[in-house]
This record gives sequence, C-alpha cells and structure tokens, in this order.
Amino acid sequence: MASTDKTAVDPETEPKSDAAPPDAEAAVAATAKFPFDCSVVDVALRILVFAATLSSVVVMVTSDQTEVVPVPGSPQVSLPLQAKFNQSPALIYFVAALSVTGFYSIITTLASLAVLLKPVYSKSFLLVFAFLDVVFVGIVASATGAAGGVFYIGLKGNNHAGWTKICNVYDKFCRYNASSLALALFAAILLVLLSMMSTFTLYKKIRD
Repeated sequence: MASTDKTAVDPETEPKSDAAPPDAEAAVAATAKFPFDCSVVDVALRILVFAATLSSVVVMVTSDQTEVVPVPGSPQVSLPLQAKFNQSPALIYFVAALSVTGFYSIITTLASLAVLLKPVYSKSFLLVFAFLDVVFVGIVASATGAAGGVFYIGLKGNNHAGWTKICNVYDKFCRYNASSLALALFAAILLVLLSMMSTFTLYKKIRD
C-alpha cells in the first residue's frame, strides 16, 4: 500500500533565489552601458567651440593699433602707421578658418539637439561628426600655426632675414593676437575631444 504521507516543507528552510527581477537587471545593464548621456555633453562642447571661435575672431578683428613710428631710412621723419590683421595673409586665413569653424559648430549643435529628440538617427549623425570634426581640427590647427608664426616674428623678429620685431611698439596688437591664438587653441582641443567622443560612442552603439 502506497504511503499517503507527504513531506512537509518548511518555508523558512526553503532555498531562496538570488536572481533579480528582469526589470532590475535591464536597468542595471543600461546603467552600466551608458553611465552618462553623451549627447548632452556633445551639445555642451559644441556650444563651447562656437563661443571660443567667435571670441577668437572678434579679438583678432579688433586688434588694430595705430602708432607714430620713424620712417625706415629717415629717422627724423615719423608717420602714423596702423597694424591690422588684414595686412597679413596668414592672419586673414586665421580669421576665415575660425569663422567657418564657428558656423560649423552652430550646424552641428543643432544636429546634436536633433539626435536628442530623435535618437534613431544617432548612428548616422555620429559617423558624420566623427569625420567632420577631424577635418575641422586640421583647419583650426593649421590656421593657429600660421598665425602663431606671424605672431612669433612680431614678438621676436628674425635677425637673419632682417625682419624687425613690432610688439615693442604695437603692444595692444600683439596682446590681442596672443589672446586670439589661445582661444583658437582651446577650440582645437575641444574639437579633438568631440572627435574622440563621437568615435567612441559610435563604436559602443555598433558593438552593443
């Protein structure tokens, strides 16, 4: 005769599952993958690029200074001479390059805001950003290098070529040039960070 006795199970001694609910696991995984919102940081950095390039252009354009200096070959004769950015092709290129970069930063800021509203297009935008940011890093870096060479000649001169320094006379012009170059260098660093972040974020999206 089969026994009808059933073994009683003590609920306190029954092993408990340590598995977390599926919703909690999904939340933890999402947090691990995206510790912060890259799109918000991207927008903030692009706004900083616009501010830096705009400030650099404004400072360079307003750097003109007029001083009374002796005429070469006739020390007894002095004339008022003006120092302006448009007297140097390198400085003209610098202003043009920074202006185009500022316009680019406005467009990409709007595009980043569009990604925040419609994340479905994020991969396409990130790929474009990764390419164009590198291009504009090169543009800003080359313009800063060209303008920096002119600034160095103005600051130190070149005895071998017979180029005299002018910063001892046009001090305001040189100070403004130095400030403009520093802002341009800051914009270039921001563009490098943006390019790296766009590439890394695109890699994470493709891998996941």
